[in-house]
Amino acid sequence: MSAMAAGMLPAALIKVLISLTGDPLFGANLARRDRILACQRKEIARALAVGRRAAIHVAMTRESITQSMSERLAQPFGSFSDIIKEWAQALGDLPALLDDSGTCSWTQLDDRIERLAARLVETGLERGQSVAILGASSTNYALVFLATVRAGGVAAPLTTSASPEQLEGMAADSGARHLFIDAGKAAELGDEFMPDLEHVRLEEVDAWMAPEGTSAPAFGPDRKDPFNIIYSSGTTGIPKGIVHSHQMRWRQFAATALSYLASGLEVRSLASTPLYSNTTMVAFLAPLLAGGTVRVMGKFDCARWLDHAAGDRTTITMLVPVQYQRLMDHPGFDDHDLSSLAMKYCTSAPFSAELKREVLERMPGGLIEIYSMTEGGVVCLLACHEFPDKLHTVGRPAPGSEMKVLDDEDNEVPPGTPGNLIGRSHTMMSGYKNRPDKTSEAQYVDPDGGVWMRMGDIGRVDEDGFVELVGRAKDMIISGGFNIYPSDLEAELEREDDVVEAAVVGIASKQWGETPVGFVVLKENGRECEEVLASVNARLGKTQRLSALHPIDEMPRSHIGKLLKTTLREKAEQLA
Repeated sequence: MSAMAAGMLPAALIKVLISLTGDPLFGANLARRDRILACQRKEIARALAVGRRAAIHVAMTRESITQSMSERLAQPFGSFSDIIKEWAQALGDLPALLDDSGTCSWTQLDDRIERLAARLVETGLERGQSVAILGASSTNYALVFLATVRAGGVAAPLTTSASPEQLEGMAADSGARHLFIDAGKAAELGDEFMPDLEHVRLEEVDAWMAPEGTSAPAFGPDRKDPFNIIYSSGTTGIPKGIVHSHQMRWRQFAATALSYLASGLEVRSLASTPLYSNTTMVAFLAPLLAGGTVRVMGKFDCARWLDHAAGDRTTITMLVPVQYQRLMDHPGFDDHDLSSLAMKYCTSAPFSAELKREVLERMPGGLIEIYSMTEGGVVCLLACHEFPDKLHTVGRPAPGSEMKVLDDEDNEVPPGTPGNLIGRSHTMMSGYKNRPDKTSEAQYVDPDGGVWMRMGDIGRVDEDGFVELVGRAKDMIISGGFNIYPSDLEAELEREDDVVEAAVVGIASKQWGETPVGFVVLKENGRECEEVLASVNARLGKTQRLSALHPIDEMPRSHIGKLLKTTLREKAEQLA
């Protein structure tokens, strides 16, 4: 496949990848199976010519399972755990997960998941009950996540940058019985942290799991069973738990895995964003469903990412814009062979046209930007390499997704007119955990009873159907891929005795994409801004902290008293 050799997926595959959101008409993809079978037969022939018996075995193994796995992945619903079991039987000692501690083969992956699931049930985990996971991403973290799902539980990864109070609130909200925590977070939080939960060190899961040969009780998921809870970022209170069902996750990633099999792509994924982030699931769950290999990075570092990508011959990866920017700025970037890259994804934060263009020019393979929310709604996809004249947009709604643009009275606006975006798709959250009120607030119900998600963005649709974002309805700041709500930070500032009034805006940041900057009207003879800033930042999570705080005599307002944040944003940019 010449296109693959050049590090670029063929156009036909791009169209399949556009069904990332889970278009239920998977059957059409089965016709592509012949391509992979033919490709693998050629691989066998080449191996015979040079006497590479190991290569022959691998090629024959992959051919024998491709047909059955394609049929499984093409079904409207299936079990992640069953797919992993079947891949393990077929792929044996081939690598499934990699991290700094070494390699976990497919056989080891399935065995360890099974034994962890058995021990979870043995220690009281019930169907639909959550398991909290807290720590840096690792193979063991991934194993606990997958074992929880196999045991019938709900994976609840917690944000490492959250405050202790937030972490306790999330764990309580999730209803977790177990807390898997790594040594670093355990040392940071102390022995008295959430004592009512059963604590298990992530570094010690092999000693904790059930003995060899133990099987977990069979669990057959229903479509509506919860698969995981992803906690929202960027709030000073207890983050909302976004519940995803087994059906939602299957629709989301089975189609992608099927497209990888259909293309003949040897999936080697590099996951460098945290496993508690919904962003990472693209580089974690879909590759495993395709029988691929996933390298998990505990922390993103440009030099190590480049070494892994070149050394592993990575074929797919997911990065947020700030990571792409750091890679572009790294002095050693051009010294690494990244020719194996077939597809790169990006999501979670504003991705400038200039940065997209630079990534296309300097990194091999295709580039797909994904626009959506963890809650679901519309999913827009932009194949940047196919539409270089649309880099200022976030693409078009994917198959199975719908979008409307409404005015402030929820009436549809004419094409090309900016308005509030709403969307729906096959990959919508079940709701916020224990928060039906917030679930209702996030939704729009049309006159026919159809449920849509309010995207929180203002945008318009051009004549070709591409969506251009022009602002955020709620002035949300996205910093390093995490949402920050100015109103939360303003409330924290106004808790300070010396602050009369506060306002927070986001400004562009080369390091983080955006960063929050505050303005305060201070009482006379009170503390200086530096002291107020230190006091407030001490209460905030790492991803929320203000990068600067400026005094102002009076807040700028319109003639009707509306705070003019545009004026403040311009002032913040001048002072930066």
